Amino acid sequence: MKQPAYLRAVQGFARRELAGKDAYLDSLADAPLPLYERFAATGLANWWLPKEIGGLGLGLEESVRITAELAYADAGVAFTLFIPVLTTSMVTWYGSEELKERHLGELVAGNGFCATLGSEHAAGSELARITTTARHEGDTIVLDGQKAFSTNTDFARFLVVVARAQDDPSGYLAVLVPRDTPGVTVDKRWDVIGLRSSATYQVSLSGVRVPKGNVLRGNGLRLLEVGLNASRILIAATALGVARRVRDVCMEYGATKTVKGAPLTGNAVFAGRLGQFEMEIEVMANQCMAAARAYDAIAARPDAGEEFLRVGTLKQALTAKMFCGQTGWRIASAASEMFGGLGYTHESVIGKLLRDMRYVSIVEGGDDVLRELVFSRYVVPVSKRS
Repeated sequence: MKQPAYLRAVQGFARRELAGKDAYLDSLADAPLPLYERFAATGLANWWLPKEIGGLGLGLEESVRITAELAYADAGVAFTLFIPVLTTSMVTWYGSEELKERHLGELVAGNGFCATLGSEHAAGSELARITTTARHEGDTIVLDGQKAFSTNTDFARFLVVVARAQDDPSGYLAVLVPRDTPGVTVDKRWDVIGLRSSATYQVSLSGVRVPKGNVLRGNGLRLLEVGLNASRILIAATALGVARRVRDVCMEYGATKTVKGAPLTGNAVFAGRLGQFEMEIEVMANQCMAAARAYDAIAARPDAGEEFLRVGTLKQALTAKMFCGQTGWRIASAASEMFGGLGYTHESVIGKLLRDMRYVSIVEGGDDVLRELVFSRYVVPVSKRS
């Protein structure tokens, strides 16, 4: 079956720009990497943005395929390229027509990046405890606070900041802020142990002023829930891509490593491990595609924004991320053991793949947080929910 043109373009980019460059991509090089401009030359930058503003309008099923293909070569590159979907989803569904036309249109035209500022050190996974505030001053919104982890912020064109309404402690806003707005300061870039070709920052906001028209419609925490659906599914797809790479690296190693004078690939234990990997990878792929189809079914509705608000956190997004993170980690961990001592060194790429895989069960809600969400939203009967 012939691959679609968009996937062939991604595969070509991965071969040209990423293959054989694991050491460079694992080095925390200056961000953004020049190769992101070359990805834009494929015509696929921000591939999910709607056609009405000049985007390609590809759905989440296509996005899963693109992400898995990129992550096979490098998970950090994949993360950098797809994580703006979190931000743009909120603006697409809940921004004014003026905001969408101006900021999303410019994003498409300039092949740019954007970022979301939600997490804070003290609040952790309890986003209702965030302390960043938004106050009204006439026709202006003023933001103050510090955000802990935000990917792509330093080179983003705009940010969406989730803040507590200062005049309503139970209210939350999501506010679009151009990156060059005075008062937005990048404090530092985090020295992460995996995904080192991406760039995640700590950011301070001090007297940041934007027009009140930059506030997105709806409760800011609910909008963040909606945005996280797409990005969580694509994080799961990252695990799928890394797992496929792990499998192939093991096969290459097994073809050259000998045990009792025969290639390791002929060893029954080794073969059994690889067979197990393949079964788990197939289920990961099915889970990612099922979640993407559930998301796309809502996105295709004329009332998509309202339906996403009603649903909030998609069960399929939660379970895909949890399952693929846990399964991918088992695959990568078992593979590192199969390499023996070499698997605990920087001499083999398996160490990088292990570190890259770990992020799947950590970012955008650790597994314990997501387990509680699945329980409270989908296990407890509706009549007994608080």
